[in-house]
Amino acid sequence: MSVINAWVGKSAGQKFVREQIDLGPIGAEEVEVQVENCGICHSDLSVLNDEWGMSRYPAILGHEVIGRVVEVGSAAKGLKVGQHVGIGWNAGSCQHCRSCKSGSHHLCAEAQPTIIGHYGGFASRVRSHWSWAIPLPEGLDSKEAGPLLCGGITVFNPLAMYAKPTSRVGVVGIGGLGHLGLKFAKAYGCHVTAFTSNESKFDEARGFGAHQVVSSRDAAGIQKLAGTLDLLIITTNVPLDWDSLIGTLGPNGRMHFVGAIQQPVPVSAIRLIFGQQQVSGSPTGSPVAIENMLEFAARHSITPQTEHFPMAQINEAFDRLKAGKARYRIVLDADF
Repeated sequence: MSVINAWVGKSAGQKFVREQIDLGPIGAEEVEVQVENCGICHSDLSVLNDEWGMSRYPAILGHEVIGRVVEVGSAAKGLKVGQHVGIGWNAGSCQHCRSCKSGSHHLCAEAQPTIIGHYGGFASRVRSHWSWAIPLPEGLDSKEAGPLLCGGITVFNPLAMYAKPTSRVGVVGIGGLGHLGLKFAKAYGCHVTAFTSNESKFDEARGFGAHQVVSSRDAAGIQKLAGTLDLLIITTNVPLDWDSLIGTLGPNGRMHFVGAIQQPVPVSAIRLIFGQQQVSGSPTGSPVAIENMLEFAARHSITPQTEHFPMAQINEAFDRLKAGKARYRIVLDADF
């Protein structure tokens, strides 16, 4: 089916309108997925408003897609009609560069974002390269799994790369990303510290897995943690007391950014040198990393805390996200 129904952003900051879009013939290596639901990520809001200067309109956003394969291109591999899959931030990559050949498809210079120059999941159907349509493991609640395809892998990847079950892990910003970071870190076996500026989230953060909770506005409380953390994951996109936060790192500690902070982050080279510490960042993850994350989530019964809206209420859902009222991820249920 080449003609789909979709909620379209016509220009920066405008409300979504429902339209029919012709996708054209399916590519040989593509699969087409009937959308069941799709999470809303803050990146969708950023792209809608062209905050990063790379948006293209008209835009069909949505990159936390859950659905079933309804069509398979002639050269697509490993998937079949009827299979339950998820599609995240990327819908394609070149498959032949050094990054792709080494398994880091998400670092491909020609990676195709699902919502920039491509039609995303706020629609009746969506397409991707077969390698980026990730099969869902049994035991995972598909209705709640959408936000794992972006938010989940974004916080799981640094844990998989840099943490051990014995690690002391801090998560800064307990929102759509951070609450999943707490769940994954706790299930991994880590000692977990949550940092949030919102005291109303303290009890919830403990429920998500935090062993202790500190206000990110409490300089004295942060300083008490000096030299204790092995990994500090920054999920927020606002300026913070970076000197105090870096001070929580122990020897060989790492401060890792997954939140899209636009402002420069001041770092003392001397402190990093003498502590043998690192500052780093990462985007989402490769198809195999996403598969591993979904299997881990299924094994440990990890799902995001969600609020559901019918897709017809997409504008109301985005208003709630923009107002900072989502607790903690919003999922749109297809109702075409």
